[in-house]
Amino acid sequence: MRSIKKKFPAAEIDFLLSREYTDVIRFNPYITSILELDKKKSPTGLIKELSYKKYDVVIDLQNNIRSRRLTKSFNSRVVRFNKPSIKKLLLVKLKINLLRANKSIPELYAETFPEVQLDSEGLDFYFQENSETDKKGKKIVGLCPGARHYTKMWPAQFYIDLGNKLVKNGYQVHLLGGGADIKVCESISAEIKNSINKCTDNNLFDTAGTIKECDVIVCNDSGLMHLSAALKIPLITIFGSTVKEFGFSPYKTVSLVLENNSLSCRPCTHIGRNNCPKKHFNCMNSITPDFVFNQLQKFLRGTSNSVII
Repeated sequence: MRSIKKKFPAAEIDFLLSREYTDVIRFNPYITSILELDKKKSPTGLIKELSYKKYDVVIDLQNNIRSRRLTKSFNSRVVRFNKPSIKKLLLVKLKINLLRANKSIPELYAETFPEVQLDSEGLDFYFQENSETDKKGKKIVGLCPGARHYTKMWPAQFYIDLGNKLVKNGYQVHLLGGGADIKVCESISAEIKNSINKCTDNNLFDTAGTIKECDVIVCNDSGLMHLSAALKIPLITIFGSTVKEFGFSPYKTVSLVLENNSLSCRPCTHIGRNNCPKKHFNCMNSITPDFVFNQLQKFLRGTSNSVII
C-alpha cells in the first residue's frame, strides 16, 4: 500500500478483510477506507455495496472461492495473486524444490500489480505507542512461544530452559502471545524466575508496544514474527515443519532463522500440522536451548550470520 501511494499519490485505497484482522491496518495512513467482512453473515449486502464502487483496479491477494465471489460483480480490472500451490505441494510431498528463488510473500503479492515496485523499507505496522517503558538497564528478550500449529512450536520446556539461562545471564525476559497462547505463556512464565508475562487476549496494540520494548525477539514461524519484522525489531525465528522457501520468513529486518536442514522429512507441511508424522519431531527437538542461547548472544553482538531478507 505504501508503494502504491508512492507511485500514485492521489490514489484512494479501500482495504477489505475479515473483521477480526482489522487492527492490523486500523491506523495505516495509506488506506482511505477499511471494509470489514463478517464471516458469520451472508456477504450478499457487502457484494451489493461493492458493486457500486468504480475502482480502477481490484487486487485479490486471497484468490479463493470467497474472494472470487466478492469480486465477480466488479466491472473493474481485477488482478489476482498467483499462488505457488503446486510448487509447495511438490516440495512437501516429493521434496522437489522449485522454490529456490525464495521470494517472500510481500514480493509475490507485489507481482500481482506490476505497475508498482516495492521499496526497501519492509513491512508497516502503525499504532498509538505508549511512551512509558519497562526498561531498567537490562536487555529485554521477548519470547513468543505460540503458533497456530503444533509442528511450528518450539517445545515449551525449551523456552523455559532458554528463559532461565537468559535470566541467569542478566537478561529480562518477557512472554508474548495472543488469546490462544495465554495458557502456554502462563505456564512458561511461571517456570522462569523474574520473567514478565505480557500475553494479551488478542490486543494487537498492547502486544506491539511490548515488542517495541524488546532488544530481540525469539519466536516461532508465527504472526508475531511478522509483527516484529514490521516493527523493525531484531528477531530470531525457529523453523520446524515449515521452511523459508514458502515465503513466510522475516521480511526486510535484521533476523536469524534457525532450522535443521539435515532432515529429509522437512518440510512435512506448508502450513503446520497437529503432530509429527514421523513421531520424533526432530525438526524442533534437535534445536536445543543451549544452541539458541549461544546464537542469541552472537546475534546481539553482531557476530552471527544475521541477514536482511
